[in-house]
This record gives sequence, C-alpha cells and structure tokens, in this order.
Amino acid sequence: MAGGTVAPHRLVLLRHGESVWNAQDLFAGWADVPLTPRGRAQARRCGAQLADAGLLPDIAHTSLLKRAIDTADLALDAADRHWVDVRRSWRLNERHYGALQGRKRSQVRDEVGTEQLQRWRRSWDVAPPAVDVSTRYRDSEARYRQLGIPVPATESLKDVYARLVPYWENTVVPDLLSGRTVLVVAHGNVLRALVKHIDDLADDHVGRLKIPTGAPLHFRLDGDLRPLAPGGSYLSSPESRR
Repeated sequence: MAGGTVAPHRLVLLRHGESVWNAQDLFAGWADVPLTPRGRAQARRCGAQLADAGLLPDIAHTSLLKRAIDTADLALDAADRHWVDVRRSWRLNERHYGALQGRKRSQVRDEVGTEQLQRWRRSWDVAPPAVDVSTRYRDSEARYRQLGIPVPATESLKDVYARLVPYWENTVVPDLLSGRTVLVVAHGNVLRALVKHIDDLADDHVGRLKIPTGAPLHFRLDGDLRPLAPGGSYLSSPESRR
C-alpha cells in the first residue's frame, strides 16, 4: 500500500454487547447466543456515541453470530445509519473454544487450575481441548454446512489470526482505502487478533489485550494503514474487560 498525505482513515472496532453467556460467565465461542437487555442497551448507546463523535459508519462488518449481528444493527440504527451496507463473514466469528464451549469459567478453573485456564484463554498458540467431532455441527451450526465452511474442533489465538487477516486484507482494507469510515463489530478474541495486526504487536503480547463489551475503539490510520496512535482510543469508559 502506498502512503500519502491523505486524511486519516477511520476504523471503529466494537465488541458485541453483553450476551446471555457473558452474563452467566460461560465460554461462548461459536455458540450462537443472544444479547441480554443490558447488551442491547450497550449497543444502542454505542451507536449514539458514534453519532456524537462524528464517526458515522459508511459500511459495517460483522461475524455470522447473532450477538455481533444484533449489536451492529442496534448501533447503526441508533446512529441513523441503518441503511449502510453490512457484510458478514465467518472469519469474524469468535474463537472456537472447543470442549470448553457452554462451560462456566469458574468450574473449568476449579478443575484444571488458574494457570491452565489462562494458558487456554490467553496463550498465542495453545488451543483448548477439542470438541468431539460428532457434536461439531449441532444446533444452529447447520448454517456452516450450507455455506461449506469447516467448523473447527478448537482454535488458538494464532488460528483466529490466520483466518482473520485474509478478510482484513481482502475486504476491510479496500473499504478503508476508498475513504469509508469502517465499523467492525465482532468478538473479544477476533478484535485482539486484529489489534495485534494493526499495531504490529509481538505474539506474546496479544493475550494481554483486553477488549471490553460495548465500548467503541477508534483507530486513526495513516496512508499505510498504520495507527497514528497505537492502541486506538475508546469513545467511552469501558464497563467490562472479561
């Protein structure tokens, strides 16, 4: 990409509002759980904050999971930008937590200890135990069969990064370079991986990043799409840093 004396490109990252499983302290991953009433209120407030800051999205990108889709819809409606294009991709789905999905964090911690739990959650290239193949396509995951998308049995942060970066480069980057204000509504681990890429962080640093629910994170990017202020800036004080 060629640099230049252009106005800063504007990118807003937004982790979905509080989900039902966030509230219950359960690993969600690719499970398609809805927002809580608080999460829906967070999403609407984020949209109002975008409007107040003059960061009106020209296009939005979300995962295929309803907690991200609904957050994007509610935020765009609150910003009076319900009419902009929204693109969805499995590459923005949350990290697949394997056999941990649907389990309570505190119960897993009691079983394996804090150190092992943190290794599964925050290590760059360590994945949780894999889910049994026979259960991989249950419930709403039939959508992935129809779309021809392989559902992983488990993922590390490195795996998430590997599937995310092609979407960033092939789909999001062209939107930014066209001068659009881009909103990406996704999930904690996906946004950690994206911030790693934007800020060019070391592998062992990404696990220390904390992306709160319902708090817009604004990046101003130069002509080479490098951040003018590494780490970006939040439009509000984050409420949750799970």
